[in-house]
Amino acid sequence: MVHKLAFIGFGVVGQGLAEILLSKKEALKQDEDFEAQIVAISDLMKGSIYQPNGLDIALVLKTLKETGNLEDYPQTMGLIKGWDSLTTIRQSNADTIIEVSYTDVKTGQPAINHCKSAFENGKNVVMTNKGPVALAYKELSGIAEQNGVAWGFEGTVMSGTPALRMPVATLAGNDITEIRGILNGTTNYILTKMETAGVTYEEALMEAQDLGYAEADPTSDVEGYDARYKIVILANYVMKAPLTVEEVLCKGISSITSKDIEEAKKEGKRWKLLAKVRKEGTGVIASIAPEKVELTDPLASITGAINAITYETDLLGSVTLSGAGAGKVETGFSLLIDLITIAREKQTVKL
Repeated sequence: MVHKLAFIGFGVVGQGLAEILLSKKEALKQDEDFEAQIVAISDLMKGSIYQPNGLDIALVLKTLKETGNLEDYPQTMGLIKGWDSLTTIRQSNADTIIEVSYTDVKTGQPAINHCKSAFENGKNVVMTNKGPVALAYKELSGIAEQNGVAWGFEGTVMSGTPALRMPVATLAGNDITEIRGILNGTTNYILTKMETAGVTYEEALMEAQDLGYAEADPTSDVEGYDARYKIVILANYVMKAPLTVEEVLCKGISSITSKDIEEAKKEGKRWKLLAKVRKEGTGVIASIAPEKVELTDPLASITGAINAITYETDLLGSVTLSGAGAGKVETGFSLLIDLITIAREKQTVKL
């Protein structure tokens, strides 16, 4: 069965997935029995197109590259242009909505409303937006369950590195008592640069911006806000703990000095911005803060813009996973693996 997709948002990540689906079309069909067809794309800045019989993705990407406007896609029988995001979700024949719109992380909108509309119309959602998962996990997962649809959000924590799927699927049966992680590549790059090159925080930040690791306004990264949303997702999904963003103590790395870095070296330690959540009593407590980590700790060896996470379990002990936490292809892959998982589950149900 062909899996019909509608994209809400078509920026770097959305185009990354489209390119993967195009380049790996035959391999996915042969190896995974997975065949996807993009029927709609709605982007606030780039326009909107819907073709019930499927869009020519190579032509979509070519049109976008040449004109920057999806609505310059050649008119064909049945093609509809100009739908907004909610109309695309409600009226397209898509099975799954790829939600990669620009979203306000403080409110989770418009992605929260996109998810609600999709679920209520019997459509799955896969997404990379952190806001809706961190702010409305209980509500949205409940609506999805009520409507018998799937919700995938692997890419919200460590891009394509399976920080969510791995513990749920392969650590099943363990009691995960604590999760510690380097969940922001920008801050890890800055701290690594300060240590290895002997530069100041300001110099390291400027280089991170030049390389594209940090935004022009780096506040979300360097003050720990990005990591705070991610630890909330991990707590809710992996530990089944109803943690809210407001409950997470948060401190960033902007006050770390070269003197702090040198003192840690003398102590045989290394500064890392750690996101942590641990079980305590009947609930959990969580924090984001820079810490001096012993060099023997697996997280101490994580350098540059790489992310890593350690799960403390009762049966297997400490399990550490590391990998890319960002990137066009890597995040596009996170959406792909969510789609493949949904397709596999549907095939299992049929069997």
